[in-house]
Amino acid sequence: MKSELCNLLGIQYPIIQGGMAWVSTAKLAAAVSNAGGLGIIAAGNAPKDAVREQIAAAKQLTDKPFGVNVMLLSPYVEEIVDLVCEEKVAVLIFGAGSAPKSYIDKLKAAGVKVLHVVPSVAIAKKAEKNGADAIIAEGGEAGGHIGELTTMVLVPQVADAVQIPVVAAGGIADSRGAAAAFALGAKGIQVGTRFICSNECEAHENYKMAVIHAKDRDAIVTGRSTGHPVRCLKNKLSKRMLDAEAEGISREEFEKLGIGGLRRAVVDGDADNGSLMAGQSAAMVTKIQSCQEIIDELVGDFGKVVDSLKIYE
Repeated sequence: MKSELCNLLGIQYPIIQGGMAWVSTAKLAAAVSNAGGLGIIAAGNAPKDAVREQIAAAKQLTDKPFGVNVMLLSPYVEEIVDLVCEEKVAVLIFGAGSAPKSYIDKLKAAGVKVLHVVPSVAIAKKAEKNGADAIIAEGGEAGGHIGELTTMVLVPQVADAVQIPVVAAGGIADSRGAAAAFALGAKGIQVGTRFICSNECEAHENYKMAVIHAKDRDAIVTGRSTGHPVRCLKNKLSKRMLDAEAEGISREEFEKLGIGGLRRAVVDGDADNGSLMAGQSAAMVTKIQSCQEIIDELVGDFGKVVDSLKIYE
């Protein structure tokens, strides 16, 4: 399962842990990095000092490379870029937009590898032109903010369109998904939802159990009418939001319904009125494991899956 992504990022396995706001803390990131993948701290909308604390904590827990994920919609994005340069974090991952070339140039001058989460070929090509080191092509099966294209069609198109390594994301939770990603042209995978249900993840137990008990059609999308669709698990909050959309509520009023929802789910454990962001792979997650066990399964079963595909003898 070794690939050029491992050489680029200085990791053992081409597995990146998804950057999930409130979920992807230093403890989770360090555990994934210690297990051979690339752990990610999610900056979310947190200010510089809060992210600095997480970076410091991760450095105490691992001597392996780890990264920070930041949404370009964050009011603190410029501060986070400066912080990552100051702290010499190995990787910064941008999402929710196209990062300005000035950000990427600054990061690369500081020795930081830059990855970009993209939902389309156009944004992938722009990120490559601006100097990104690799692309994370994320299909709409993923949890949280999503695009329209599925992983199955997005990854090969992006792989054909750019020369830098492509990481597949969205709907990948086991070795079968990993093998499919490589067949589509990816050089690595990003896994988010499965790591919610890790021992080292500090998300509330109620959130983890919601993922464990999810069925195949439970990961739904709200907010399509606003232009900012979000995938989460069915509960009372998501029903209220879908009903409000159907009634034609204004974008401003709709967004008010979701304020603080993710924190209520992850921190407070409110599985009814919190936003249970998770991908469609939630139905494939059936137990709580350590990050080491999760990565060992992804890697250990990979060869078996590939061998089983030898249909022409």
